[in-house]
Amino acid sequence: MAGARPDLSVVVVNYNAGEYLTRCVASVFAASSGVEVEALVVDNASHDGSAVAAAMRQPRMRLIENPENRGLSAAWNQGARETSAPWILFLNPDAEVSAGELSTFLKVAGDRPDVAVVGPLIRNPDGSIYESGRVFPTVGQAVGHAFLGPFRQDNRFSRAYRQSDWDRRSERDVDWVSGAAMLVRRSAFEEIGRFDESFWLYGEELDLSTRLRDAGWSVLFSPELEVVHEGAVSTGRSRRMAVMHSMSIYRYYSKHRARGWRRVLLPFAWIALRARAELVAFRQRRSAA
Repeated sequence: MAGARPDLSVVVVNYNAGEYLTRCVASVFAASSGVEVEALVVDNASHDGSAVAAAMRQPRMRLIENPENRGLSAAWNQGARETSAPWILFLNPDAEVSAGELSTFLKVAGDRPDVAVVGPLIRNPDGSIYESGRVFPTVGQAVGHAFLGPFRQDNRFSRAYRQSDWDRRSERDVDWVSGAAMLVRRSAFEEIGRFDESFWLYGEELDLSTRLRDAGWSVLFSPELEVVHEGAVSTGRSRRMAVMHSMSIYRYYSKHRARGWRRVLLPFAWIALRARAELVAFRQRRSAA
């Protein structure tokens, strides 16, 4: 019926994603049998023509073109305000639905009235599984992962944080899921105030899941839908991005974890996270050499 409320809103924030954006939107519609989907792309002042090209090739998609880059969280909130379905799939422009149907994924979510977020199985471009569906790390896990992870990803701290002993073939309640592909219940999203726009890039999904869980909602991982995520297409891998990521984690720590006496640790956390950013940048330079 014309004018009927869709079942699912898909919001993609684009920044110079090139051909990946067109493939992303096409994959959404290809997986939408049996469900009414509205797809909205919010373009954050791209200069590669990717948003217009996608709109020409995918006429069912809507496009909002921002005159400036507003940041990821603000643009996602903008997309949520401009859509109406009871569920919102926030999807990166370099992610593609590769297996499963959106109708089945929605049923998984709808069958759990306590669930506010559902994350799909995410694969890297080589087919390996990206370990989405993680825990909120202890201080020890966070420190170990931060300083050993860039050089030895199989260390015990990173494995515990990423839940590496779980093969992701089963559904599981988790603390948080990757923002590369994240299904969110609109009513819960509105209840806790949407994305915190002070997280300009990175950490916004971690913050959102924390606030939702604090409000009594659950976060679920489900392999009923699979997504392939290229990663870093819009941002690249640079020292600037490494620093921005570490500062977002600091913002998260100061907001959610540094309470009471732990606030005295903030200067040390700042120094440690800046040091981690330099370690990550060093590893990237060495890998590129």
